[in-house]
Amino acid sequence: MLKHITSALLLAGCLAAQTFGNHTPDSQTVPPPRKVEGNTIISTTDPAAKIQLLNSPVYVGADRWILYGFSNCELHAFVQADAQKKVQRLYWVQFESYLPTRPELHHTYDSPRHTQINGLDFYVDTWVEPTSEHIKPGSDVEHIHNLLETRGYKLPSAMMSVGLVHLLDDQKRKELMFIYSENVASTGLTASELRTGGPAHDQWPKIEKSLIERARQSFAIHPLSTQ
Repeated sequence: MLKHITSALLLAGCLAAQTFGNHTPDSQTVPPPRKVEGNTIISTTDPAAKIQLLNSPVYVGADRWILYGFSNCELHAFVQADAQKKVQRLYWVQFESYLPTRPELHHTYDSPRHTQINGLDFYVDTWVEPTSEHIKPGSDVEHIHNLLETRGYKLPSAMMSVGLVHLLDDQKRKELMFIYSENVASTGLTASELRTGGPAHDQWPKIEKSLIERARQSFAIHPLSTQ
C-alpha cells in the first residue's frame, strides 16, 4: 500500500505574503518558498508549475521545515469549512525532497493504483480514519494539525482521504503530494463502520470511487513555462 497520511509521507482568505511556522531551515539547503496567489500555488522549482485549487477553498497558510532531519518539507493548506470553522474538506499540498546529506534515501511507493492529472502520473491511495490517529511528534500530520489549529479551524472527528503522489525525479528523491479529505459524516456513516471489518465496509468501494474522482477534479497543474 502507498505510504499514506500516517507517514504522509509518513497526508482566512488570500494572504498577501507567505506565512510559515516557527521553523527556519538553513536557506542553503531549502528551496525558496512557493508563493500563493488566490487559490494558486506558484512553484519555481520541483516542480516549476502553477498548482490551482479548483473548488474555491480558503487558503489557511503554509509551513516549511526539515522533516525528521532528512527531508525538506513545505506544506500548504486550503479548506472549506462551516460557519464555526469546522473543516468539511481539506486540501493539503506538499513539496518534499531528501537532503543531499542523505543520498541513500529514496521514496518507495508501491501502490498498484495510478492516475493521470494534466499529463503527470500519480500514485493513488485512500483511507478513512479518525483525525486523532497517527499524530506522530514531528510529522507532517502534526504540522498540518497545528497549522489549522493556530488559524482557528477544527477538524471533524473522522475524515476520508485520497493521497496522490507524483515523483519528480528518476532517483525518486523528490515528490509532490496532494491530499484531499472530506468529513466522513457526509456519508451518514462513521469511520469505524466504513473501515475493513466494519458493518458498512461493503459500501466503501462505491464511496471511494466517487471520492477519488472528486480529488482528481479538485486541482490542476500547469507548467510555469507555458503561462
